Amino acid sequence: MIQVQLQATHILLQVLGGRSLSAALPESRAQLAAASDGAAVQDIAYGVLRQLGLLRAVLHELTEGRVEDQDLEALLLVALYQLEFTRAAQHAVVDHAVRACAALRKASAKGLVNAVLRNFVRRRQSLLDHARDTDIGRWSYPQWWIDALRRAYPQQYAEVLDAGNMRPPMTLRINARQTDTSAYNRLLEREGLQAQQIGPTALLLEHPVPVDRLPGFSEGLVSVQDLAAQYAAPCLDLKRGQRVLDACAAPGGKTAHICEYADVDVTAVEVDATRLKRVAQSLERLRLYAKLVHADARELDSWWDATPFDRILLDAPCTASGIVRRHPDIKWLRRSTDIDTLAGLQCELLASLWRALAPGGKLLYATCSVFPEETHQQLSAFLQAHPDAARVELPVIAQIEHTKGQLLPHSRHDGFFYALLQKS
Repeated sequence: MIQVQLQATHILLQVLGGRSLSAALPESRAQLAAASDGAAVQDIAYGVLRQLGLLRAVLHELTEGRVEDQDLEALLLVALYQLEFTRAAQHAVVDHAVRACAALRKASAKGLVNAVLRNFVRRRQSLLDHARDTDIGRWSYPQWWIDALRRAYPQQYAEVLDAGNMRPPMTLRINARQTDTSAYNRLLEREGLQAQQIGPTALLLEHPVPVDRLPGFSEGLVSVQDLAAQYAAPCLDLKRGQRVLDACAAPGGKTAHICEYADVDVTAVEVDATRLKRVAQSLERLRLYAKLVHADARELDSWWDATPFDRILLDAPCTASGIVRRHPDIKWLRRSTDIDTLAGLQCELLASLWRALAPGGKLLYATCSVFPEETHQQLSAFLQAHPDAARVELPVIAQIEHTKGQLLPHSRHDGFFYALLQKS
């Protein structure tokens, strides 16, 4: 357990220092010999970041804010998470955290760590209740984030915040070019895996599993993709033979789904060369083809051949505020000023890509955000600036129409926004 605690502490320090969890986690897991230890480190790292506001409030009361050493603070947060949210034996968590002090070269802090953790065990409920009296302690988000959602969704903000702290569902997208949901569900059952169909090609697993346990994954029968993200291809209103652009394409899930969904000519543009390789790998695994372009989608003159596209998917860079349960580090890495910065980028992308759309063509604007500046407000500003643009109904997906394009985080899907625009 000491190595698990130390690696989780190391990850937490990196994230709080500004590094993403997806970058920090693989390196730390690779240093552990046992796969089970790697899984434990991942669970703790994600869990601490989901509950960071609550854990910090508890720790502040236990220490009266006197722990200024970042290494010790991170170790104590990890141990507090284990005590409250895991099945690890309390005595083992406390004992190993005390022993971990030596590995952190903080041997003089053993007494402090022992006292803090034992005090938590004795006063657990009162400490938690008191911590939850504050917004940050109750929901474990920065105050600015809570305030923004309270303004945007005065009747629903608590549900949105709570949903963002849930463990995310594992949803599969069946490759319709190779199989169908019924046939693939039978393959799952043979492997002892239970799933429920929740979309035309979507199966929700009862329990998440590593992808190597999914039958036919390496052969391209199936991909992992949230239900909300699976709405993109159907919402594009694709027709055979159309010329389709997927701008900001990485990591490639929507690019692949478009190729699975219809016989169209797909171009995928991505500014990040490393992430573009992931698009290529995904297409190769699924036995699909798209033209891949390494470029900034805004700079049309550098990559566009001036032949208009019939359909454009702009899954724009955003705060990712709708998918924080999958990436809990986002809550603590984002700043309130990021919203305006990203909204500016979205505006530039919309204006540039609109030039590449054929008359009568359709552009699907999408973000995995729940902040209005990146969704409804962005759309309203674009429509005011472009009289040749009109918002049209989204095909097929009645649920999105009912919510005017905004899907809030739910037990079955992430938070997402869709708007379909047609060029006159």
